[in-house]
Amino acid sequence: MKTKELIKEIQKLPVKERFYIFERSMYIIRKHEDDFLMKKAADLLYDDYVNDDELTAFTSLDIENFYETR
Repeated sequence: MKTKELIKEIQKLPVKERFYIFERSMYIIRKHEDDFLMKKAADLLYDDYVNDDELTAFTSLDIENFYETR
Protein backbone atom coordinates (compact mmCIF):
# COMPACT_ATOMS: atom_id res chain seq x y z
CA MET A 1 0.00 0.00 0.00
CA LYS A 2 1.37 3.40 -0.95
CA THR A 3 1.57 6.30 1.48
CA LYS A 4 -1.30 8.26 -0.10
CA GLU A 5 -3.55 5.20 0.01
CA LEU A 6 -2.61 4.54 3.60
CA ILE A 7 -3.41 8.13 4.60
CA LYS A 8 -6.79 7.96 2.88
CA GLU A 9 -7.62 4.76 4.75
CA ILE A 10 -6.53 6.26 8.07
CA GLN A 11 -8.72 9.31 7.45
CA LYS A 12 -11.74 7.02 7.24
CA LEU A 13 -11.15 5.77 10.79
CA PRO A 14 -12.70 7.30 13.91
CA VAL A 15 -10.55 9.89 15.68
CA LYS A 16 -9.77 7.57 18.59
CA GLU A 17 -8.32 4.95 16.24
CA ARG A 18 -6.35 7.59 14.31
CA PHE A 19 -4.79 8.77 17.57
CA TYR A 20 -3.92 5.18 18.43
CA ILE A 21 -2.18 4.72 15.08
CA PHE A 22 -0.30 7.99 15.58
CA GLU A 23 0.81 7.08 19.12
CA ARG A 24 1.96 3.59 18.13
CA SER A 25 3.81 4.97 15.11
CA MET A 26 5.63 7.53 17.24
CA TYR A 27 6.52 4.85 19.81
CA ILE A 28 7.96 2.59 17.09
CA ILE A 29 9.94 5.45 15.53
CA ARG A 30 11.38 6.50 18.91
CA LYS A 31 12.25 2.93 19.87
CA HIS A 32 13.96 2.32 16.54
CA GLU A 33 15.95 5.56 16.90
CA ASP A 34 16.92 4.75 20.52
CA ASP A 35 18.05 1.24 19.53
CA PHE A 36 20.06 2.65 16.63
CA LEU A 37 21.78 5.26 18.82
CA MET A 38 22.59 2.72 21.55
CA LYS A 39 24.12 0.33 19.03
CA LYS A 40 26.11 3.15 17.46
CA ALA A 41 27.43 4.23 20.87
CA ALA A 42 28.35 0.65 21.80
CA ASP A 43 30.14 0.17 18.49
CA LEU A 44 32.13 3.38 18.98
CA LEU A 45 33.28 2.33 22.45
CA TYR A 46 33.85 -1.36 21.79
CA ASP A 47 37.62 -1.08 21.27
CA ASP A 48 37.96 0.94 24.48
CA TYR A 49 36.08 -1.66 26.49
CA VAL A 50 38.17 -4.48 25.08
CA ASN A 51 41.62 -2.86 25.23
CA ASP A 52 41.62 -0.22 27.99
CA ASP A 53 42.92 -1.80 31.20
CA GLU A 54 41.30 0.89 33.33
CA LEU A 55 37.87 0.02 31.94
CA THR A 56 38.34 -3.71 32.30
CA ALA A 57 40.17 -3.84 35.66
CA PHE A 58 37.20 -5.24 37.57
CA THR A 59 36.57 -8.07 35.10
CA SER A 60 39.34 -9.99 36.87
CA LEU A 61 36.82 -10.40 39.71
CA ASP A 62 34.29 -12.10 37.43
CA ILE A 63 35.53 -15.59 38.31
CA GLU A 64 35.16 -15.05 42.05
CA ASN A 65 32.01 -16.03 43.91
CA PHE A 66 29.81 -13.22 45.11
CA TYR A 67 28.36 -13.38 48.61
CA GLU A 68 25.68 -10.91 49.62
CA THR A 69 25.83 -9.59 53.17
CA ARG A 70 22.66 -8.73 55.02
